[in-house]
Amino acid sequence: MTRQLLVAMDDSPPARAALEHALETFPEADITVLNVVDSLEAAYAGRPVDEAPPEPEFFENLAADTSDHAGNVSALVIEGEPAETVVSYAEENGFDGIIIGSKGRSGVSRMLLGSVAEAVAREATMPVTIVS
Repeated sequence: MTRQLLVAMDDSPPARAALEHALETFPEADITVLNVVDSLEAAYAGRPVDEAPPEPEFFENLAADTSDHAGNVSALVIEGEPAETVVSYAEENGFDGIIIGSKGRSGVSRMLLGSVAEAVAREATMPVTIVS
């Protein structure tokens, strides 16, 4: 049975490291790269509610970046609250694990801003790998 992995992607260096980790550690796995557009940010940007979120530029090179991977690699953009959306999407679609990058915040900024990776790890029912 092929492992199904979800990689949360926001085009940060830790998120790119998470994708690299998934590709190298699980060469046969089917990987879904998920970009969650924060619905609050979209509202402030003035994008209509019924308009689909734009596909980020970093997805343009995804096929080339993952061409050596033996499993299937797909990409998806959805809108929502990032941590909650990553966890619910993974659970609803039966993923075996989540791989996510951590920006490495500490101290007051972590307390005030929270950590998407920490929230995902706390709420997910499947294994979560945090890559920094």
